[in-house]
Amino acid sequence: MDKGPFVCTGCALLCDDITVDLQDNRVIGVNTACLKGVSRMKGCSSPMTCTVDGKTVDVDTAIKEAARILEEAKHPLIFGHGNSTLEAQKKSIELARELGAHIDDTSSFCQGPLVEAILNEKIPTCTLDEVRHMADVIVFWGADPSHSHPRHLSMYSYFPRGKQRQRGWEEDRTAVIIDVRRSDTAAVCGDKLYEIPVGADPEFMDALLNALSSKVPKTSFNMDPKRILELANILKKADFGVVFAGLGMTYSLDSLEPLFRLMDKLNETSKFHLIPMVGQYNMRGFDHTLFRETGHINRVYFGGEEAEHGPQQSVIELISNNVIDAAIIIGSDPLASLPGAIAKKLSKIPLITIDPCENLTSRRSKVTIPSALSGVECGGTAIRMDGVEVVLKQIIETNRLTDEKIIARIMEEI
Repeated sequence: MDKGPFVCTGCALLCDDITVDLQDNRVIGVNTACLKGVSRMKGCSSPMTCTVDGKTVDVDTAIKEAARILEEAKHPLIFGHGNSTLEAQKKSIELARELGAHIDDTSSFCQGPLVEAILNEKIPTCTLDEVRHMADVIVFWGADPSHSHPRHLSMYSYFPRGKQRQRGWEEDRTAVIIDVRRSDTAAVCGDKLYEIPVGADPEFMDALLNALSSKVPKTSFNMDPKRILELANILKKADFGVVFAGLGMTYSLDSLEPLFRLMDKLNETSKFHLIPMVGQYNMRGFDHTLFRETGHINRVYFGGEEAEHGPQQSVIELISNNVIDAAIIIGSDPLASLPGAIAKKLSKIPLITIDPCENLTSRRSKVTIPSALSGVECGGTAIRMDGVEVVLKQIIETNRLTDEKIIARIMEEI
């Protein structure tokens, strides 16, 4: 069996330099990966079993019951996909069309607006490889990759000696951290930390915009104007700048307009790009796939002649308003990630979970169908956090079906 290099599906960095040690068709050692990646590639600590109403059944019985639930539902929801391959995501969209279902994913309440702006060419972006080779100014805004993406700093953004940045972080790169606290990333990257209050990101963007326009910046939280002017000067002098936008930024912005204005201003005098710090390994893949088919990245309803889209089709609104009467969850754990009141409502409707690992949602599901672990037990394709498509290779054999095949089997039953 091939021993690598393989792609790690522990996060949306999709590191492609991983090797493994195998014994008896098991991954017993993972080399080069971070702790998140090692945990992912060694497999589930609690593998999911095939069940209906909590009782162990064969896969055929579970698939038939899942098909029955979806077929009888008036408003089924298909949700998740962040930890599924592009192939499975495409099959999910086919299923949604066939059922006239609602379909959504986690980008609906996290990085979706940024991905959508990039796909609609409202914000310039670049690849992680371009960052590694060319970036001289890097801004981590509301992001702490030391924890969320442990190899980010060493693989791509801060420490690498790229083709045009061979003197690396010591002389060729400047890292700026804008956050509500002194994160571990700030501790690693030096003294250019701009600590702002929770929710103050739009105000700080406007202050920075003033500084870039040679005006005196002011903030209600009384940050020294000289510090903001100093930051504006650093950004103006960038040859190739990148903003890595984390959830701290996303959740603080009611509208992306302040960010649009800032990025436009930065690109008047320098060259700046933005990459969203996507968490799940293929969340961006689902957004790209649905965008190609419908022109929307999430929050879609296939109940009419044309796909409907809008905030009322988000998983939060659908559950809050008691619209959904059944849901199939694929490669996600919404009961663990949604707000408590929403999760409680979701747990009361018939749930079908397709996932390699047991989780909170699977434990509350009427039907559970274990799937092959992508990037380990099956191959496929995915899209990295920067929009680059990456091929996943199978490492070990399994008798579990891929999530794509499970969805196809459900469609056959319907």
